[in-house]
Amino acid sequence: MAEHLVKTYRKGEVRALDDLSLDVAEGTVLSVLGPNGAGKTTVVRILTTLLAPDSGSASVGGIDVVKHPDKVREIIGLSGQYAAVDETLTGWDNLVMFGRLYHLGKKAAVVRADELLERFSLTDSARRPIKTYSGGMRRRLDLAASLIVQPKVLFLDEPTTGLDPRGRQEMWGVIEELVKGGVTLLLTTQYLDEADQLADEIAVIDHGKVIARGTSDALKRQVGGERLEVVVDQDHITATMEIVAKVSGQQASLDAGLRQISAPVTTGAGALIEVLRNLDSAGIHPLDVALKRPSLDDVFMALTGHVAEEEVAAPAGKRGKK
Repeated sequence: MAEHLVKTYRKGEVRALDDLSLDVAEGTVLSVLGPNGAGKTTVVRILTTLLAPDSGSASVGGIDVVKHPDKVREIIGLSGQYAAVDETLTGWDNLVMFGRLYHLGKKAAVVRADELLERFSLTDSARRPIKTYSGGMRRRLDLAASLIVQPKVLFLDEPTTGLDPRGRQEMWGVIEELVKGGVTLLLTTQYLDEADQLADEIAVIDHGKVIARGTSDALKRQVGGERLEVVVDQDHITATMEIVAKVSGQQASLDAGLRQISAPVTTGAGALIEVLRNLDSAGIHPLDVALKRPSLDDVFMALTGHVAEEEVAAPAGKRGKK
């Protein structure tokens, strides 16, 4: 739980967190969603005892992170944006080393390393140096290392950063398996589909503030209604925009590259039927027509006025610390 957290840089000139409050119910997944520079990593660093807040309070599992950091570290796991492994060692050596750092006996560390390598499908590559691993393999090993002590609460800070689509899908599967095992998870991400896929609840933050919170469906409802999308030949774009705008009652937008006209509608299938009827009367044959619910991309744009991947200036020397 975080209450009224404030964290500044540059002697107070830059506010990374601005009266931010969060809580995560036990056994659930909260996704903290926001662009680069929103404050996501700063929150994680405070909750995992790596950074002290300027003001406000924070606790994990009922333990104050400032007063009792050692006790907090006993119950948490952390996987950051970049794999924190030694590239000169093998995967097996890395996990055994982490086990020893967590004060496991040598035999217990070996047993735990073998368990995790199997769990994350890394047994075949266990004796290979990390420098020969793919990005997805490194991320899986880093996540395995964060589970050495079987944490009650797990923090994943943009766990799929830098992975290709296949690697992201593999990591999602691993995370979903962990959640089924009862781990409480706080996940930061700037990928809207990731939050949609994994989270029980989503907290949207921007410029260090929580600007919205709820389930994926609840947040989508905030945008309101559905969107009608029509793709036509280049010659029919102007006429189609007029038809769509008339049915919608709002200005239609155009993606020129896709030749796609879209507008919000409130009557669902009724609007779709009316547009098709009007297009037919005008002799326009659409290449594609769709009625779509708002995506989390639409939600983020509506809430913040910019896309989730937009780069926001970070303090000098603090690039990458969000």
